[in-house]
Amino acid sequence: MTELGPVAWPPAPIRTERLVLREAEAQDRATFIELLASSEVHTYLGGPRPRDELEREMPEVPGRWPGSFVVDLDGAMIGQILLRRAPEHQPPAAEGKVELGYLFLPRAWGFGYAAEACAAALDWFDGVLPGEPVVLATQTANAASMRLAAKLGFTEVERFHAWDAEQYLGMRSPATPSP
Repeated sequence: MTELGPVAWPPAPIRTERLVLREAEAQDRATFIELLASSEVHTYLGGPRPRDELEREMPEVPGRWPGSFVVDLDGAMIGQILLRRAPEHQPPAAEGKVELGYLFLPRAWGFGYAAEACAAALDWFDGVLPGEPVVLATQTANAASMRLAAKLGFTEVERFHAWDAEQYLGMRSPATPSP
């Protein structure tokens, strides 16, 4: 049993038109550090972590747990998709639900990779845990994330205040299986 329930992990790589969603490998370590140390990536996520701290603490193969996908473009990591149970600091509407999270390198922004990768991860999720809703939280000031949430079919459940900023909580109803 995992954080996502009885889901076999890792799944076979998920291929989209341009991307591959796969499990992390040792070659991804430097990109994980770059993502977590980037002030641009962490503008709405509480700020970056110090690079030297990450270099010391990051395991040889980072991000290996159920629900963590590396987003690969042409053989190189450009981001990460996370599907995990919503953390305790979320509002009650998110309690016990799976939350979608994502981080992409700034050089990968603006090309539709996040939408493509998140849609593929959500399709996978609908196949392994049918009928389960997914939540997404982001700062309302993060216009790009707000647009992505709408594009992915999330509808606003509530707004709340956390980390000194207004936050959006959206929910995506589970896909209904075709008869």
